[in-house]
Amino acid sequence: MKTYTMDKKVFPEFIKLVKSKGKLFGPIKQKNKYSFEEINDSSDLDFDYQRTIIGIKKFLTPPKYKTMIFNKEGTEDVFDGDETNIVIGVHPCDIHSVKILDRLFLANIKDPYYAKKRDNLVIIGHSCLPDDNCLCHSTGTDMVEDGFDLFLTDLGDYYLVWVGSDKGLSLTIAADNLLSEETTEESIRDYVAWQQKRSSMFKKGMPSFKYMADIMNLNYDSDVWEQFGEKCLSCGTCSLVCPTCNCFNVEDIIAMNTEEGFRERQLDSCTLPYYSVVAGDHDFRPNRTARLKLYYTHKLKDYIGRWGQPGCVGCGRCVTYCPVNINVVTVSDALFGEVCETQEVCE
Repeated sequence: MKTYTMDKKVFPEFIKLVKSKGKLFGPIKQKNKYSFEEINDSSDLDFDYQRTIIGIKKFLTPPKYKTMIFNKEGTEDVFDGDETNIVIGVHPCDIHSVKILDRLFLANIKDPYYAKKRDNLVIIGHSCLPDDNCLCHSTGTDMVEDGFDLFLTDLGDYYLVWVGSDKGLSLTIAADNLLSEETTEESIRDYVAWQQKRSSMFKKGMPSFKYMADIMNLNYDSDVWEQFGEKCLSCGTCSLVCPTCNCFNVEDIIAMNTEEGFRERQLDSCTLPYYSVVAGDHDFRPNRTARLKLYYTHKLKDYIGRWGQPGCVGCGRCVTYCPVNINVVTVSDALFGEVCETQEVCE
């Protein structure tokens, strides 16, 4: 992996260059929350954040978009995403979430709508420092070696710039006068010291996380699920903010003249009451407990069986935003505690 250094004094010029290559988005503070929004120049950016409300999945699986238009003459597929979107300031956990989405939508049966948006997305990662809700140290997603085009590690007065793809290499070639290929012993020491400092800052973790698939099997019928089901509001917040949740619905919308219409793909959530309703109004999961169990067993167990890793990247959004404190930490701790009690395997 090729590495450069970039003095922060030239960072505004770097942003101007990047902005000339496509529509540029980055973390912007809005009241006390952060979100990825379009930026005009480097002064708009605020890298001092732990998480945005929504990750960069909104550029790949938007809340709502057309996939087809139709009339009496026939149908026509609609593929949005011709314009290049560049997102800067993406943290390692969110980059890992894109790697998971890539496996889901591109590995076996390629989703053409996702593929188009992915091809036109440029990811420029940025280093971060954890807060109390960051869990990526436990999920092994606090570091990233691929899945990005460029990655910036903040080392005080300068950045280490890691190149992760041909797109990233093209940007570094265009920014040749702003970058240096020289990597000194001092920069190596700075990087190691920064990594040690960052690792020491993680406060919240999930020691039982690596056993979660087995724990789910042992406790599939646990009363713990009923307890969480009674608390759950079925609001869908956990799915909305989770960077790997990707459930969607498809709806055909007919114009008032009944002569034409369009097909729309809409972000959905398996925790919402209507999600499992099928023809004849039969509901496979009519209660909150069943829906919540599906959500967590899919994310923390089935993902591992299919892809070799859980569907959680430790971003801490569910911990931060669930109004009744149901999240990967409380669920995994409760299930692990149940195993300890029933199996007598813990001190």
